[in-house]
Amino acid sequence: QVQVVESGGGLVQAGGSLRLSCTASGLTFDEHPMGWFRQGPGKEREGVSCISRSGDTTYYADSVKGRFTISRDNAKNTLYLQMNSLKPEDTAMYYCAASSRPICGGIWSFKVAYKYWGQGTQVTVSS
Repeated sequence: QVQVVESGGGLVQAGGSLRLSCTASGLTFDEHPMGWFRQGPGKEREGVSCISRSGDTTYYADSVKGRFTISRDNAKNTLYLQMNSLKPEDTAMYYCAASSRPICGGIWSFKVAYKYWGQGTQVTVSS
C-alpha cells in the first residue's frame, strides 16, 4: 500500500521560511518524478514544483520561482520544499504527489500527471 505523508507546515510571518518534507512508502521512490501542489482558500489546486527522478531537473511555477527550492533524497524516500521569502498569498494546503509518468515534462503542473497523493500540510503566512 502506497503512503505519502507531508510534514513541516505551520504559521509563519511574511518574509519568513519553512521547509516541507514528504516521505513516500510502498513504491519505488526513485522511479517517480515528484511534485508539490497547493490549494489556497477558494482556489483550484495548482502545481508549485516538480523534480525529476534523479533530482537533476526541476520545474517551478512562476509565482514561486527564485523563492522555493525543491529537492529529494532518494536514499531516504523523501522529498523537500524549501520556501523562503514567504508571502501571504502562499497561504495554502500543500500536497506532495508521485507522478505516473517517467519525466516531469510539459504537463508537470497538471494533477492528472500524478498517481499518488498525500493528505497535505497547511502553510499559513501572516502579513
